[in-house]
Amino acid sequence: MKNYFYNLIDRPDPVFFLIAGPCVIEDYDTTYLIAHTLKTISARLNIPLIFKASFDKANRTSIQSYRGPGFEKGLSILDEIKKSLNLPVISDIHLPEQAEKAAKVLDVIQIPAFLCRQTDLILAACRTGLPVNIKKGQFLSPHDCRNILNKAKQTGNLDISITERGSSFGYNNLVVDFRSIPIIKQMGVPVIFDATHSVQLPGGSADSSSGERQYIPVLAKAAIAAGVDGLFMETHPEPEKALCDGPNSFPLNDMENLLSTLLSIKKAVG
Repeated sequence: MKNYFYNLIDRPDPVFFLIAGPCVIEDYDTTYLIAHTLKTISARLNIPLIFKASFDKANRTSIQSYRGPGFEKGLSILDEIKKSLNLPVISDIHLPEQAEKAAKVLDVIQIPAFLCRQTDLILAACRTGLPVNIKKGQFLSPHDCRNILNKAKQTGNLDISITERGSSFGYNNLVVDFRSIPIIKQMGVPVIFDATHSVQLPGGSADSSSGERQYIPVLAKAAIAAGVDGLFMETHPEPEKALCDGPNSFPLNDMENLLSTLLSIKKAVG
């Protein structure tokens, strides 16, 4: 049986799948607007979409930072959007005990980069039987992903993907080594590129992270050319007003033009 993520792009014409949405659920109306817009764009471009939004950002820099509506309310909002727009949804979990209940709403479970070595969390997510996207920590080499995958495989769940999101480079900076894409692909799993967190400057604004969103298109184009199977992007109608990760969120109004360009690159490289 083919991996869930591979099934999304199993078609004659080369295509990538898209995981996109706001960094965090701010309120129902904003989240619905983003989801509806992304669905319209992805349908027009024939790009498979999984809608992403976090119900809780448990790893914010400052205690004063907005974390989200919380587990119960956030899942309820995602469930409503999923049903009203007929969209698959993905969100992060942070604790093993969240996995089973989250699986009743989510179509895909995500493991945050900072928690990618948490054995109990990975096992709990994979044991739900749902597809699991594991974000590679900024502190890991691509070769280290084999250990993560070995943990996941212990559950018998084969619907696993790895997301590259850059590596720590000194203080408050990330760089992307695009060699990681073929290295991880050789491990037999789909590889996703996080084009927005890769331009993040962790802790770059003292009590919050900063970012350089102007480089998102550059990195996204390079990743598609390097052969990624999927693209991860956080987007917001007004990134400057976003309650979380605004500096590295891509403007919603610019998404269609960028995705159209990326699709052309994908078709050119095959």
